[in-house]
Amino acid sequence: MKRLKFSILALLLTILSTSSALAQTSAPPKQTTSPPKLDVPYVPTRQVVVDAMLELANVSGKDVLYDLGCGDGRIVVTAAKKYGTTGTGVDINPERISEANQNAKEANVTNKVKFIQGDLFEADFSKASVVTLYLLPSVNMKLRPKLLRELKPGSRIVSHAFDMGDWEPDKTVEVDGAKIYLWTVPEKK
Repeated sequence: MKRLKFSILALLLTILSTSSALAQTSAPPKQTTSPPKLDVPYVPTRQVVVDAMLELANVSGKDVLYDLGCGDGRIVVTAAKKYGTTGTGVDINPERISEANQNAKEANVTNKVKFIQGDLFEADFSKASVVTLYLLPSVNMKLRPKLLRELKPGSRIVSHAFDMGDWEPDKTVEVDGAKIYLWTVPEKK
């Protein structure tokens, strides 16, 4: 009798452990979302530099501004609030897009701006008359052919801190220790 009880107990334990193992292996793997791969670290542009960038580009209410790598949206939001500009910010990081949307809401400019989570190299910014950047030199250089191909002649590009290699800027200014570069897209050849 003792032997029978032991055999039944062993059989039950085997069944339980097998069904538990099967349940664990048949469950779908947990989805983990890894943060997006960033080409550029997020460093917010100081407001005094934002204002100078928009001034240098001679932004107005007639412009369509795209900020590539927009971070928390401060350039697009400032342009909309101060000049009535419509604008779009593009950033790969969903946290930054969330912050940008919140900042637009707080500034009451959601009717003038939008923010897109995506890769700026895949974004269509051909409607822009002004493009703003605060990217690394290597990213600016990689982006330069796309800017020249997609933007209309006369469109302005303003970069905080970094130039575009051998493409001479139309103007360079220094504001509170920060360099800002301005280029105008030339006529197509």
